[in-house]
Formats: sequence, C-alpha cells, structure tokens
Amino acid sequence: MKSNLRNEIKSYIVRQGMTMQEVVDLLADEYGWSDSVSNLSNKLQRESLRYPEAVQLAEALGYEIVWKKRGER
Repeated sequence: MKSNLRNEIKSYIVRQGMTMQEVVDLLADEYGWSDSVSNLSNKLQRESLRYPEAVQLAEALGYEIVWKKRGER
C-alpha cells in the first residue's frame, strides 16, 4: 500500500507539470514547510504525512480533498 499512496501523490505532481522541487519550494513559501525534497519524499515513503499537510499539498497542486460517503456518486 505504501508505494501506491506515494505513487498516487507523485502522479498528481506530474499531472500538474511540476517537479518535486517545485512543489517543495511552493509549500515552503506558502505554508512554511521544509524546503527539502528528501523531507517530503520521506514523509510519502513512511506514510507519515499528517492530514493538514495533505490538505496543503492538495491545495498547492490545485486540488481539494473531498469526503464522500461510499456508494455515492
């Protein structure tokens, strides 16, 4: 499962035409994150990204996290 989550998030980064460095720079500027690519990469690898960080990452990539009950369309 770990690689699936990491790969899913990385695919969103690629879809936006961004590199990990560009995302990290944006997160550092907008939200005060560390400007280290390895820090973000490690969080994805360990699945230790906290929910507020996931929301900020989604926003930086132009997405929002939506909660939807299973089975609803």
